[in-house]
Amino acid sequence: MTTNKQQTALIVGASRGLGLALAAEYLKRGWQVIATVRGSARTPLHDLQASAGDRLEIEHLDIDVPEQLDTLRARLKGRVLEVLFVNAGVAIEAEKPIGDVSTEGFTRMMVTNALSPMRVIETLDKLVVPGGAIVVMSSGLGSVANNVDGGWETYRASKAALNTLMRSYASRQPEPSRTLLLIAPGWVRTDMGGPDAALDVSESIPLVVDVVTQQTGRSGLQFLNRLGETMPW
Repeated sequence: MTTNKQQTALIVGASRGLGLALAAEYLKRGWQVIATVRGSARTPLHDLQASAGDRLEIEHLDIDVPEQLDTLRARLKGRVLEVLFVNAGVAIEAEKPIGDVSTEGFTRMMVTNALSPMRVIETLDKLVVPGGAIVVMSSGLGSVANNVDGGWETYRASKAALNTLMRSYASRQPEPSRTLLLIAPGWVRTDMGGPDAALDVSESIPLVVDVVTQQTGRSGLQFLNRLGETMPW
């Protein structure tokens, strides 16, 4: 989508890792960025704000707390977004087989990785302009078809659930005027991905933003990787 006015992206979950890198990349490209963090502690996003100035607005949101989401919606009333990018996720007891995972751990992962991102979209989607993009950070591990070697069972399940819920959301849109994307960024060296991951953040996130930019304006839902390739469901 090409426009002369400054565009605005809302990055949900940007205190560190992939979300922080998304905020930095959109700022680098000249966008206005609204980015959320949990709690009131200082984060690397606040350090980024020191150089970005008023082009970076920081909001507080724990996506697992619906009241905070309602408050954010009220604060953003009247704002216009070209991109809503929901980046949030946890990995709890990720390396255990499903029979050994606690109910509490499984429930929290499903809520944070699947239910809460969809609540964010359902609550904030009206802020996204027709022709804009609603994007969710998924994972290659969310592909059921590609699950041939197991591992990270609960995390896989939560991302597969996210993908399914996003498909249901897409099917309910009466006029698909916005681009809907599930993005698999690859195995990236972050706190969650760990030091042995294949990709540096700088090798993933600029490509992710390229894909969003290239796809924006195309209606309907796609599940793509950082290279713009279609992922099997």
